[in-house]
Amino acid sequence: MKPAELSRARILVTNDDGIHAPGLEALVEIATQLSSDVWIVAPEVNQSGAGHSLSLSRPIRSREVSEAKYAIEGTPTDCVLFAVKHLLKDRKPDIVLSGVNRGTNMADDVTYSGTVAAAMEGCLLGLPSVALSQSYMNDHPVKWGTATHHGATVLRRLLATDWPRNVLININFPDVVAGSVKGVRVTHQGTRGFGGHIVERRDPRGGTYYWIGYQPQESEIDEGSDIAAIRSGHISVTPLHLDLTHDGMRRKLAGQLEAARSEAD
Repeated sequence: MKPAELSRARILVTNDDGIHAPGLEALVEIATQLSSDVWIVAPEVNQSGAGHSLSLSRPIRSREVSEAKYAIEGTPTDCVLFAVKHLLKDRKPDIVLSGVNRGTNMADDVTYSGTVAAAMEGCLLGLPSVALSQSYMNDHPVKWGTATHHGATVLRRLLATDWPRNVLININFPDVVAGSVKGVRVTHQGTRGFGGHIVERRDPRGGTYYWIGYQPQESEIDEGSDIAAIRSGHISVTPLHLDLTHDGMRRKLAGQLEAARSEAD
């Protein structure tokens, strides 16, 4: 997308941390560096971990917070669908930006992420879509200034590049101040061990309830991965593909199953 086209683009901003999240404010700051036509449609409450889920068994409700800013009682996916198919149906967005998430969304985490899921929905609707996340260490302030300083520049470069309609882009910013960022790396989705666990608790009446805890278990890190880029102080840019088919296994199964059918015949 050329700079003149980008300056006239309608940008939809959403997230999974909720309408009051500081990361949403950071993303609006980034988006308004690109265009003046920015619309915000985000969940009413935190939807972290919602993944690519739709609210099918209950209605969703919309609340106008201010001009061009709406809160939705639903998931990040609901927000994008509502914006594109209803709220902005007469003049649809040209770009979907999701984030800036409080914490990384990389490696296996992308399958849980509501931030990435919102970009997935935009992608499914045929729109260039980007998820953005800011890394941080627990008990330390989130360095939102890193995302706001570098975000618009990275997005301009990305949006000037044509990419397939079934691809979305996942950006993670490292946990360093803006001036210490070492550059941008184009990465692949890394792998780390599943860190989900169940924490059992008792309520005041003696009933049992449970929290799902999550702490990724990282082992040896591939240097070309998103994890390695963030650890080294780089901005990670990862193109993600909506087609989950594993071609190698598909070919293997086809050969085996077709051979078995031929023997049966």
